[in-house]
Amino acid sequence: MKRLPFVIIAIGLLTAACGTGTGGSLGQAPTNNAKASSPASQPSTTSPAGQSSQPSAGPSQGGTSSPTRQINLQAWFTRNGKLFAAQRSVPATASVGRTALEGVLAGPTAVEYSASLRSQIPAGTSLLGLRIAAGTATVNLSAAFESAASNSTMPLRIAQVVYTLTQFPRVSGVRFQIGGQAVTVLGGVPVQTRQTRAMFSSFLPAITVQSPVIGAQVSSPVTVSGTADVFEAVVSVRVLDAAGHEITRTFTNASCGTGCRGDYSVAVSFSVPHVEHGTVEVFESSAKNGQPVNVQRIPVTLEP
Repeated sequence: MKRLPFVIIAIGLLTAACGTGTGGSLGQAPTNNAKASSPASQPSTTSPAGQSSQPSAGPSQGGTSSPTRQINLQAWFTRNGKLFAAQRSVPATASVGRTALEGVLAGPTAVEYSASLRSQIPAGTSLLGLRIAAGTATVNLSAAFESAASNSTMPLRIAQVVYTLTQFPRVSGVRFQIGGQAVTVLGGVPVQTRQTRAMFSSFLPAITVQSPVIGAQVSSPVTVSGTADVFEAVVSVRVLDAAGHEITRTFTNASCGTGCRGDYSVAVSFSVPHVEHGTVEVFESSAKNGQPVNVQRIPVTLEP
């Protein structure tokens, strides 16, 4: 299975947060905030104790402060029993791993929740510590992480943490601690000492959407991208207006398909007379009857 590709532009920041070590990245790394991929509603981010999530900006000419640079981080949740990546735009920080994980523990935003995003991690779970070395992130969580666990929910809980931390290039695996103690059982479910993305690939949907994100304001053309494992690698896209009427439809090919996961990206042109709510739908056309299957619906705001 081909890895999820994402461009990393904050290696310097991550190095300061993670220390040394090597590892591959299968997820999105911090990127500069872009209009077409910026949620209309952003959550607040709580900084770890003793650390600042917003470095102070030095004075610029004219006596005003320079604007704080924003970066985008992935926070992995679930949607209809499968993994789904949301985006958090936060002030630039060296603690990108901690910040991303705090975003997951905070749960989906109201906009994301209305689009069926959920977290399998219990409310009240706290991040007690995070250490990254030699390609492995050791995450220390409070006992609440294990509460009300089952054989179906615990793997998704673990996967949310693993996918969130392995978006960074120096993290290829995750070790779990509860209350500072290493564990081989979480909530009654045996786990391996070191967790990787490959262990949870079955929880990825047939189609993932990296861009646009839920709640984004998009103008034409909108870039629709992600990964897919679909029949003959054909990925279909359509844009719906506020009334649910189809404005435009197109398709593209993923770099791999029918049994392997590949990347796709396509610029989709559309026209609307005014700003309105809309939906970007990404789907596979059934090989049996041509009907849409494996549909991902991304609610957005369409701009003329």
